[in-house]
Amino acid sequence: MYLTPEIQKGIFAEASGSETNTGSAESQVSLFTYKISHLTNHLKGNKKDKVTQRSLILMVGKRRKLLDYLKSKDIERYRSLIKKLNLRK
Repeated sequence: MYLTPEIQKGIFAEASGSETNTGSAESQVSLFTYKISHLTNHLKGNKKDKVTQRSLILMVGKRRKLLDYLKSKDIERYRSLIKKLNLRK
């Protein structure tokens, strides 16, 4: 399994400073970024997996919406998150 509870807690702790703060925008974007990178690697080897391709596109859209929300609420948190996750823009 690629996303164990330990990995998930580590992602939340790194993003928001607490393992239990799972609802913050930074935590959710970090989790989506981890899942997106995993699905991208999967699709490199399985080009005809259309179900995974569709779920990847939906996940990227969800991450984009969260990033837009964060940008509208607090631009400094948005910029630091983009820098931390090495996302373009």
